[in-house]
Amino acid sequence: MNKIIDLHIHTNISDGALSPKEVIDEAYKNNVSIISIADHDTIDEYTEEIFEYAKKRNIEIIVGVEISAKTKRSGVHILGYNFDLNNKKLKESLYKLKNSRHTYLYKVSKRLNELGYIVNIEMLDKIDVVTKAHIANDIISNKKNEKLLLKEFNMIPTKGDFIERLMNEGCIAYVEKDSLSPKEAAEIIREAGGKAILAHPVAYEYEDGLNEKDILEIINDMNADGIESNYIYIDQNNIKVDESDKWNQFANKYNLITTVGSDFHKKDGIHKDIGLIGDLTLSDEEICKIIRNLKKK
Repeated sequence: MNKIIDLHIHTNISDGALSPKEVIDEAYKNNVSIISIADHDTIDEYTEEIFEYAKKRNIEIIVGVEISAKTKRSGVHILGYNFDLNNKKLKESLYKLKNSRHTYLYKVSKRLNELGYIVNIEMLDKIDVVTKAHIANDIISNKKNEKLLLKEFNMIPTKGDFIERLMNEGCIAYVEKDSLSPKEAAEIIREAGGKAILAHPVAYEYEDGLNEKDILEIINDMNADGIESNYIYIDQNNIKVDESDKWNQFANKYNLITTVGSDFHKKDGIHKDIGLIGDLTLSDEEICKIIRNLKKK
């Protein structure tokens, strides 16, 4: 049986549903042997206890992070792998990004309040790495917002629909958040001894209208080590889009490392589970190549 690998998993340290230990349990259940937890703008999930727990489950952890960045046209995410967890500049940069999320919370809540939505700011402010997903979920799950949501959406929207309609760039409740450029994020990762990977390029194609030329410009500007080519995208209609072959060919053309990730947040029957079970299978040779490239100094 081929090894199973998943290098893009979120926990409740950022906007996932499971704790780091629960993620490891889920990976074990799915026969995943190598994982990376790549939470948004934080590495707080990486404790001695979690490494020991994974070792007992015979699961290898490659340290990871997903850093929020911004270009002139869209937000992008930069994955970092196999870096020094104790690197001072990395820790300081992530601390600043976490703080900027709370500044954003107060600014966007004010905008949403003006539109009539009730936001539980006090509760959300207690979340260490608060995200748009946390804010949107708080709003759509609050019965006090039900009447307005039904009026505006004709239904109770998903958090993704709410974000895309109201909170993203160009929307009525858009608030710019302090962020790094892809180049700055990549430099921080490399300074900490890691590899800088452009996360899910397929998502920027579908969500932001970027084409391959646009994505190549981002890659060249940040001097990316690679791209997350093996990825299953779920569109607004919950339709599965697998363009892995296309992006693997792109990576091969431009001599880029390839990686694989589910971008797991929670088990919802729609998005991919840890290990991309039943959707994407890599050979042991492909997996070994990915790991070798990420560990190469």
